[in-house]
Amino acid sequence: MPVKTSVKTIGILGFGAFGNLIAEHLCAHFELVVCDPALTEDSYVPERVQIGDVAEVGRCDLVILALPIEALAASIKELRAYLQPGCIVADVVSVKIKPVEIMRDLLPPFVEIIGTHPLFGPQSARNGIAGRKISLCPVRGNSASRVAAFLRLVLGLKVYITTPEEHDKEAAIVQGITHLVAKVLVRMEPLPTRLTTASFEKLMQATDMVRDDAANVFLAIERDNPFSAEMRERFFEIANQIKGELEGH
Repeated sequence: MPVKTSVKTIGILGFGAFGNLIAEHLCAHFELVVCDPALTEDSYVPERVQIGDVAEVGRCDLVILALPIEALAASIKELRAYLQPGCIVADVVSVKIKPVEIMRDLLPPFVEIIGTHPLFGPQSARNGIAGRKISLCPVRGNSASRVAAFLRLVLGLKVYITTPEEHDKEAAIVQGITHLVAKVLVRMEPLPTRLTTASFEKLMQATDMVRDDAANVFLAIERDNPFSAEMRERFFEIANQIKGELEGH
């Protein structure tokens, strides 16, 4: 497999809220090409970012699939004819087993693959990304260590190398339960804002970080992570046990 000795150009396929966040932090270091059906010549993009088409994105040294999981397969099928030998393809989906399987099955054998999950979003990163966490899952090729070094040394991220299975097992609790509780609290609104405790305020801060996430993010976390259903059942089982204990007393 050909190996890129350096990455000079990055293509971003999908330019929603997270695609924008990626471009904001990478545009000072690379030439960026972004592609999204919703973009026009009049759309705002950061300086040094070019609006292009799928072919232009595919010809970049590194291609980031900033797409929801349900759009991944169709987008890869459209993109793969333009990918260059030795290029690196990475996704940013919140779960990892399923998107990694899709990329491994559909991407040509001459490209490297890295599954990634930035453990932050536009809300939690509005004051910067230094110190935030990101998971990398090496799938094919040897570029993950170079990517990890850039993320750690240049962007100041805390990088965790893991497998898709290990990631999804932890994410089933870390994300699955957090988003589930946030959904419940949002549907209980209006909630108190005056006589609040510090712990309640932190709980609401956590809720606010995810309340504006697109619906497909919540569905991916809860439905596309194979470990989430078990964690949900355990959560509800324990909640019912506590409910029974309270009613019993």
